[in-house]
Amino acid sequence: MSATTIISLMAEPSGTVLGAAPRTAENVHTYLSAGGYQELPHPDRLLEHIAEAGLGGRGGAGFPAAVKLRAVRDGGAPPVVVANGEEGEPGSAKDRWLLRARPHLVLDGLAHAAAITGATRGCVYLSDPAAGAAVRRALAEREQPLPIEIVETPHTYVAGEESAVVRRINGGPALPTAKPPRPFEQGVDDRPTLVSNVETLARIALIASRPHVRRRTAGSALVTLSGGDGDAVLAEVSYGVTLRNLATLQGTHDPAGALMGGLFGGLIGAVSLDLPLDPSALAAARTAAGCGAIRFLGAGECPVSVACEAVGHLATQSARQCGVCVAGTGSIRDTVHTLHLGTAAPDALAKLLRWSKGLPGRGACGLLDASAGTAGSLLRAFPDITRAHLDSPCPSCAAAPRGRGLSVPVPEIAPSPAAPAPALKGTP
Repeated sequence: MSATTIISLMAEPSGTVLGAAPRTAENVHTYLSAGGYQELPHPDRLLEHIAEAGLGGRGGAGFPAAVKLRAVRDGGAPPVVVANGEEGEPGSAKDRWLLRARPHLVLDGLAHAAAITGATRGCVYLSDPAAGAAVRRALAEREQPLPIEIVETPHTYVAGEESAVVRRINGGPALPTAKPPRPFEQGVDDRPTLVSNVETLARIALIASRPHVRRRTAGSALVTLSGGDGDAVLAEVSYGVTLRNLATLQGTHDPAGALMGGLFGGLIGAVSLDLPLDPSALAAARTAAGCGAIRFLGAGECPVSVACEAVGHLATQSARQCGVCVAGTGSIRDTVHTLHLGTAAPDALAKLLRWSKGLPGRGACGLLDASAGTAGSLLRAFPDITRAHLDSPCPSCAAAPRGRGLSVPVPEIAPSPAAPAPALKGTP
């Protein structure tokens, strides 16, 4: 993968999650100067704005933010709010960038979520040391309206799953648990808990400070684009832009397809690249943007090779709590690997099809679903190419670099300028 990640600025960056200076870390002075930490609107009114805007969660599932906020608010005991910055998808860099570059925006959103739900405790959950240092500096610069602690976790694919988040904050390992109960019912300290992705919270802060453009705020997303011919790109784009246009933005011309949603949206072929970046349209096409990570396939790149890399990563990241997940991800990995090598048995495609239909929903988290979905999407989007791997080894697969990896680096961020004295701690 690319050794660098470029930030793509929008034409009018003011009022966006990227902000006016995305290559420089913010401090409390720059955040206040940009209109941050304004007096809180009435929580019920802000919740109405969030609902009217149609803001969906940005952690991957896209669940309506207002519905989740209401469920936690109405849960009974004083809730806990958690900013989830643990970025499990290897192709995504947005959450780590947000915490490193715009920690005050995330903390502002967390405070608004606490006001809406009535929470008396907040947590920022992460694994990235640079992100942790940036959040600690931000907390030292300005006192927050509720106690906020930073909870660190070892980085794994499943560590950001919401029940794993709760389990880790409660002192256990960052591993998913069986559901129900879900965190909004019984989470941290057995209290109703909002586990919200850091980009979702950032957009809540923007809606609070700029309610007149709330629909535009909710209708935009941070995307991490990689693969193909260009450098990785972190961009903020509006829903409706086509996937093909995003490939051009990233520098991949004539892409053969894409791996969508990190590892959760599966593979799509070139014909699907004219789809808009829109949750409903993508769902209708049996794919998803998920966390906004999209890896494009360059011209001539074999989708079997990409699928092999994806399901191999998922198999190594299994929490190994569910027997069906250990066996299922391992079997999918091994079978796709034989296709990659050109040594697959005649029934390999039939096995992959059966697993893609029968395994989703059987694990404690979505990792098994992602593996099965990747296998099914390979068969669906590239049937002829996949079938050809039964007959002879693929020259493209044989030439694919080993250990290329799926990860993209976080864009480089210049240090925050020194805030003027005296410190603005406690300033509204």
